[in-house]
Amino acid sequence: MIEGRYVQLERLDPDRHADGLFAANQGHDWVWDYMGYGPFADLDAYRGWQAEMAARQDPFLYALRERSGNGIGGLAAFLRIDRANGVIEIGHIQISPAMQRTPAVTEAISLMIGWAFDAGYRRVEWKCDALNAPSRRAALRYGFTYEGVFRQHMVTKGRNRDTAWFAIINHDWPRLARAHQAWLHPGNFDAQGRQRQSLAVLTGP
Repeated sequence: MIEGRYVQLERLDPDRHADGLFAANQGHDWVWDYMGYGPFADLDAYRGWQAEMAARQDPFLYALRERSGNGIGGLAAFLRIDRANGVIEIGHIQISPAMQRTPAVTEAISLMIGWAFDAGYRRVEWKCDALNAPSRRAALRYGFTYEGVFRQHMVTKGRNRDTAWFAIINHDWPRLARAHQAWLHPGNFDAQGRQRQSLAVLTGP
């Protein structure tokens, strides 16, 4: 488990997480547009998928629980774990509409990046479908450096996928960690929960 101020990352457990997250995503099939799986026809199908994924060590999936009491709102994983070379990727990020654009999501990714560098990794990667503009914007917002597009990298749901690559290396992280901490500080939000300063500005050059 990884814990923060706004979010708690729990090792994926379908008995604890499938029902709530299926309900949070229900009626929003677009959340699966750039994923290699989904949407799921029913809860049994989704629970079966979660059970399969929870049994794996790579990817190693977490369920994201908002500490405000809103329950499970998303998933994220460490994958392509290469300890010998100190490289790890953050992916399988699937956020329900209710959890999107909340401090909990930003904190979850920040905690995962910080955990990776604290564990001795030298490079944290972020990859997404090159057509996935929101994911590309998110990577830059967190401070990942864009490294280019791998053309025809894979076939996803029967179509070609070009993959955009981003990374943070260990020498980047101290400055970016300070930016993340400043953005996540309660003083950065007004009484309505609106940010006073954007993370993109804080992580910018």
